[in-house]
Amino acid sequence: MQTQPTSDINLLWGALILEELARLGVKHVCMAPGSRSTPLTLAAAAQHKLERHMHFDERGLGFMALGLAKSSNSPVAIVTTSGTAVANLYPAIVEAWLTQVPLIVLSGDRPPELIGCGANQAIIQPAIFADYAKQVNLPTPDLAISPNTLLTTIDEAVANLQQPVHFNCMYREPLYPSELESLPALIASSASYTQPISEWANHSHPYTDYGQVSCNNLPSEDTMMRFVHGKGIIVVGTLSPHDNPSLIIELSQKLGWPVVTDAQSQLRQHPSVIGHIDQLMLHPKATKFVEQADRLLVFGGRFISKRLISFIAQHQWHSYWQVLPNQQRLDPNHQSKRIWQASVSAICNAPWPRSSSANWALPLIEMNQQLEALFTQHIDQSSFGEPQVVRQLAKAQTSNHQWFIGNSLPVRLYDMFSPITCETPHIYTNRGASGIDGLIATSCGMALATQQPSTLLIGDISSLHDLNSLAICKQITNPFVIVVLNNDGGNIFNLLPVPNEAVRDEFYRLSHGLEFGYAAAMFGLPYNQVDCLSSFNEAYTDAMAYAGTSVIEVNVGPNQASDQIKLIAQWVKQH
Repeated sequence: MQTQPTSDINLLWGALILEELARLGVKHVCMAPGSRSTPLTLAAAAQHKLERHMHFDERGLGFMALGLAKSSNSPVAIVTTSGTAVANLYPAIVEAWLTQVPLIVLSGDRPPELIGCGANQAIIQPAIFADYAKQVNLPTPDLAISPNTLLTTIDEAVANLQQPVHFNCMYREPLYPSELESLPALIASSASYTQPISEWANHSHPYTDYGQVSCNNLPSEDTMMRFVHGKGIIVVGTLSPHDNPSLIIELSQKLGWPVVTDAQSQLRQHPSVIGHIDQLMLHPKATKFVEQADRLLVFGGRFISKRLISFIAQHQWHSYWQVLPNQQRLDPNHQSKRIWQASVSAICNAPWPRSSSANWALPLIEMNQQLEALFTQHIDQSSFGEPQVVRQLAKAQTSNHQWFIGNSLPVRLYDMFSPITCETPHIYTNRGASGIDGLIATSCGMALATQQPSTLLIGDISSLHDLNSLAICKQITNPFVIVVLNNDGGNIFNLLPVPNEAVRDEFYRLSHGLEFGYAAAMFGLPYNQVDCLSSFNEAYTDAMAYAGTSVIEVNVGPNQASDQIKLIAQWVKQH
């Protein structure tokens, strides 16, 4: 470290950071080009424990990292340069914070003497994400600061991470060393400086091992006995595929209580659950029957169905339990309840007794099946449209498939109408802030993490919002199908009480008259446009046989889905 001490120690610190992150469980690093982040970029280039992903658009980069973290069930690092590059990560960081996804932002920054003086590409980056990320502001690399100080700082911030953390990394010039060296070579060339971490360099564990924090706060047998003494209902909200949600089915069979599922529960299509609860609550008889329940056991939260949310909020519960993996508040109605901080596995494997009112809700199963028959007749065997495509996609998935469902209308259609099937895919959504930005990028991250056959169902406005992220699709080598529902605008507003049609058209629906064929061509992606079920089925089958990304554009009328939703609601109420 004699000829270029600044660039060399910059690179050494970058290499130490990325090596320690790999030891802490990081598997992927997402990078956007930039000069000020050079020490981190060069360290990543020489680091072979991490899978590296590149993208030119930081907003898409952040959402790709979000998808990678969700699907791989591990923290993901993001490297950006200084200035507005960091700010472009904000939407993804907000979503990750709300849904407790561990993203690790490593932002290159100007040193203190270049802030607030008109220096190029220099903004105030510390605390840029406010309360949406844990803040760690690293000093400029300096031989006066021991390397073990850097390692313990990283360990404390990242160990047992559940939400985003932002490491702001200030670097002085020169940034570019004369040659790119691996971490062992860097340590060897600065032996006196790195002597405190020499033992760390010879093994593969984190410098500070905090262990894995596990909090399983379980009810006693006597408490469970009292809780199950009545007519109970189990409601399953947002869960990850890694949460073992199938154990809830076993628990329901043991208790003799029905399971009601949200679209994000991983169980929405399962044959042993009451999946059609949103539509069942339209029928007075079904609603009256469900109101017999006096015990409520909720797993997770963030429900999509407003009818289900309203029922839970307005019903008088004798006992209300909620199971969450850690302390958080997931109840916008602020009801009195007992929260158990525990994993799904721990709760479901507890020694539950059978309910004194086991099988009280068997008629609900018949009602659920009757609704399925109605949907088969009035959606599957009816005119082509968005509900039909959603149900067809759901039927085509297997337990080896991943399905990312976009916000606005697509996820609501899945929640309302998805069919009962024997196999269910892994379901992913971005329902923390429920934005329509970054959906293509997030689903790309999902597909890249596991190499499993994957599908994205997305609306046209959401697609336009994230068109740049089609560039990420070129990195995907497994079957990945993007299904764009093009109804020419934000037609979910057809379902909302906007005062009049003129206002709805001009200020809400934003009709654009655009198609996606040229966009697919620009990024070199196979493309099909369909307007009937047979052509959609053929296009989807071909796309799932293709090793890479394909785009299928489904053209439907602007009022098709909203009209059908209203019509089905009338049938449900009558029958």
